[in-house]
Amino acid sequence: MAPKPPRFYFSLRSPYSWFAYRDLTERYPDVAAASRWIPFWEPDAATSAALDEADVRLPIVAMSRAKNFYILQDTRRMAQARGWTMTWPIDRDPVWEVPHLAYLAADDAGRGREFVDRVYRARWQEGRDIVDRQTIGAIGDELRVAGLADAADDPDLRRRGVACLTESFHDGLFGVPFFAQARNRFFGHDRLTAFASAVRGEPFAGEPAAWTDLTAVPAFSAAGADAGPAGGCG
Repeated sequence: MAPKPPRFYFSLRSPYSWFAYRDLTERYPDVAAASRWIPFWEPDAATSAALDEADVRLPIVAMSRAKNFYILQDTRRMAQARGWTMTWPIDRDPVWEVPHLAYLAADDAGRGREFVDRVYRARWQEGRDIVDRQTIGAIGDELRVAGLADAADDPDLRRRGVACLTESFHDGLFGVPFFAQARNRFFGHDRLTAFASAVRGEPFAGEPAAWTDLTAVPAFSAAGADAGPAGGCG
């Protein structure tokens, strides 16, 4: 049996996955190209029922208020240190299958990674609602991929989405972003260098120096933020 390729588990909901996506594609494009990109999200009732039938229990837990406030501050600090603009959208009763199953459809059309880039930009830089089908449909129009707005209604995409979440369970995922290479596992955007070294077969020399003096970056208000990323861990 051929070995599994490296895996990059990402969530379009997660700001830390957004950091990992940008760092991966900008600093390690060869590793990005060599990896399978697998979406992870907090499932709705239908997906949860399918996972229950497969005896899959995802590590999703409620986030404390204190941790939520910390993540709001931390992500803004990290974005400013990189010189990136960032907004926090408001998520009301989100169905995360809408963007994540649309990714699978876009990937089928050869535009998956462009879709990820566009959705991350819409969410974290433009403050748009990525669980709104009109938003996903508009992004599909930009990419010239039809049917993305209704991807969550497609039974085959639903089945494949369950397979993605099941694979994450068997890979030992407990939060996002998460990376897997052979028997090696790496959690968090700050373990990206270690993942890249493993994929390249190079010795790990340590994470790069901090981007800037983060102590100089101010905090910001938590008003309008959502309840926190799936899994309570980024």
